[in-house]
This record gives sequence, C-alpha cells and structure tokens, in this order.
Amino acid sequence: MNIIKYQNNFRDKIFSSYYAQEYSKILLFFLLALLIASLLLTISYCLSLNSLKDTEKLSEYECGFEPFDTATRYPFDIHFYVVGILFLIFDIEIALLFPWVLGLKYMGSLGITAMIFVLFILLAGFIYEWFRGALNWPTKI
Repeated sequence: MNIIKYQNNFRDKIFSSYYAQEYSKILLFFLLALLIASLLLTISYCLSLNSLKDTEKLSEYECGFEPFDTATRYPFDIHFYVVGILFLIFDIEIALLFPWVLGLKYMGSLGITAMIFVLFILLAGFIYEWFRGALNWPTKI
C-alpha cells in the first residue's frame, strides 16, 4: 500500500503546476526552434529553385564562356600542408611554454621535470622530422 501511495505522490510532484510550467516553457522553445528552422529551410529551398533553372550558372564558368583549355590545374604540392602542420605543432608548444615560465617559481621540481620531459619529446620529434627530410623544400614541383 505504501508503494502505491509513494508512486501517486511522485506522480503528483512531477505533474504539479510548477513542473508543468517549467517543462512547458522548454517544450515551447523546442517547438518554436523547430518551426523557425523548418521555415528557413523551406524558404531557402523555394528560392534556390530559381537559380537551378539558369543554364549559364550550370556551365563550367559563371561568366558564360566555354572553356578554351583544359579545366585541370597543376597538382598542389603536399609539402605546403606538411610545413603548415609542423608549424602548428611547434607553435602550440611554444605557446604552452609562456604560462609555464610565468608559474616557474610556484611549481616545484615536479613541474620543472614534467616540462623538461615535454621539451625532450618535442626535441626528439624535431630531430626525427629533420632527418626524414620534412623540412627540406623540394627544388622541383
């Protein structure tokens, strides 16, 4: 009998006017967001149908000229990406050194040892990249 009474009290608490008001605001917000999103998608779809009918927009170039040469371009050298990624790695490590230097007098030997370990890993990675030739720029593309 106590279990049924407890379940009824729990149900009354959940569906009381306070909880119903709070959850109805969340439900109203969710429905309003869903309505606005579907309205914007519908409007953009209807407006985009006009641009699909234009044959000049569907051509290779928007100016309307037919291509007089091949549209292929020369292959892009991957070395640009490699140098960019290497720059990001070392740049982030240098950015992490600044807060470490500012808090150097507050940290003990554990902080200094940890940063020396991080710098050793960074140095090992740099030496590895150097010997693998990642930093050598190719002379011929």
